[in-house]
Amino acid sequence: MYEERPSRLEGAVVWTRTLDARPGATHPVLPDGCMDLLWADGRLLVAGPDTHAHTADGDLALVYVGVRFAPGTGPAYLGVPAHELRDQRVELADVWGGAEARRLTERIDEAADRVAELEAVALHRAAVAGPPDPLLGEVVRRLEAGATVAGAADAIGLGTRQLHRRSLDAFGYGPKTLARVLRLQRALTLVRAGVPYAEAALAAGCADQAHLAREMRDLAGITLGAYSASANSETPQPSGSRITA
Repeated sequence: MYEERPSRLEGAVVWTRTLDARPGATHPVLPDGCMDLLWADGRLLVAGPDTHAHTADGDLALVYVGVRFAPGTGPAYLGVPAHELRDQRVELADVWGGAEARRLTERIDEAADRVAELEAVALHRAAVAGPPDPLLGEVVRRLEAGATVAGAADAIGLGTRQLHRRSLDAFGYGPKTLARVLRLQRALTLVRAGVPYAEAALAAGCADQAHLAREMRDLAGITLGAYSASANSETPQPSGSRITA
């Protein structure tokens, strides 16, 4: 079971998820360009940006609470470059130090509302850290709208090499990979809404359905048919980094 709501932190989402504990159950999470602060059955973790589907480990936790930061904002709030956590889930102690992680873990463990408490931690951290780079936010908006990397770079007054360097810190990978991830997310949003694969592919910016199918295999590790079957069997549907295959 998965639930989410908009956070009081601009652009972020607060979510909860309870995994299926049955033997053989898998819980892959698809790339979305985001980073998350997680509470997992009494442990605080940071989820870095993914370049491929990540399979949630039921041995780690069955109940998750998370704050998902908008693409490019997590590094500013968490205090670590995104590329250092790419395709990883790490203990918060490795990012903020053991004493702080233990204090916050105890605070959330004892809270009557762990969702609200974790959100409060994220809000405080954002207030202390200050706003993320607005130029990178504009890059995300333009790529989400289907702009090319060169077009996004020109719009914010950066060369493509400069944009690539800054993207590694903000997103964990270059803008071309981010554009692919965001395009896949646009397509899957349409697929979940019942739009035929070919139409979803074109509307999202793929050349054709075969292009979308290749992106699914490369980034998600599954076929469109398998994704649709899973999406139709799970309600409510997760979004963003909680989209599962």
